[in-house]
Amino acid sequence: MLTTGTRDQQGLGAGSPASGARQPSGAQEVVGRRDRYLVLLGIAGISLVAWVYTVAWSDHVERASGALHVHSHSWSQAELGATFLMWAVMMVAMMAPTATPMLLALTRIGRAQAGSPGPLLPATGFLLGYLLVWTGFSGVATLAQWGLHEFALVSASGATRGPGLAGVLLLGAGAFQLTPLKQACLVHCRSPLLFLMSAWRPGSWGGLRMGIQHGAVCVGCCWALMALMFVGGTMNLLWTAGLMVWMLVEKLLPLGRRASQASGVGLLAWGGYVLGAAAIGA
Repeated sequence: MLTTGTRDQQGLGAGSPASGARQPSGAQEVVGRRDRYLVLLGIAGISLVAWVYTVAWSDHVERASGALHVHSHSWSQAELGATFLMWAVMMVAMMAPTATPMLLALTRIGRAQAGSPGPLLPATGFLLGYLLVWTGFSGVATLAQWGLHEFALVSASGATRGPGLAGVLLLGAGAFQLTPLKQACLVHCRSPLLFLMSAWRPGSWGGLRMGIQHGAVCVGCCWALMALMFVGGTMNLLWTAGLMVWMLVEKLLPLGRRASQASGVGLLAWGGYVLGAAAIGA
């Protein structure tokens, strides 16, 4: 998953990450292992803090017994801001782990670059750019939840209040899982070296630009699955964790692409069942 085929490594230009690479010495291998440990530790720490906040916020909403975001009034600015913060932190909790292979590949290539001062600053810039894109997505998700709230289509926990919208979201996500756009974005997410060879930018600002570009690709890959947050509830921790695990499966496991397509078929069947059951019940 962190390697590309021989075809991907042929004809690389001078600006590619492979140009100027040094053969690793014993000391460089030690430094490379240290870089990997620092990346893994950093991702684990950021994700842990985000998950702790998400769990605490979910517990707060549960204790409030629906007092927050009740449908008898429009959201205040404070409620809108709190919802945006909730989405932004939740995106860090869910998506930072999925960037780990890309960050590991970036640090390995950055360390091998001749004349490179070190890969950690570019990796930090990459992660900031990546999370910046998902923060922008959080703003869109917040507005979507606000709009659904205004029309009383979601509950206090952010879950759909009827089978109609849930069925539509399931069908939409299932259909998107089978589209060429989904598969094209997933290829870039699953092939860190392929992405870096085509989008390489040196330095910290280059890392930020690559992070933004990769974040946009990742949003293109996962936005439909994220919309399913409204099916299980934005404050449903099991549902949130399940979606994160599934995105990791798609991006990391050898059968991830087939699993993505299989999930599309499953979601279509699920959505059809939900809408069919609702029609029969009506």
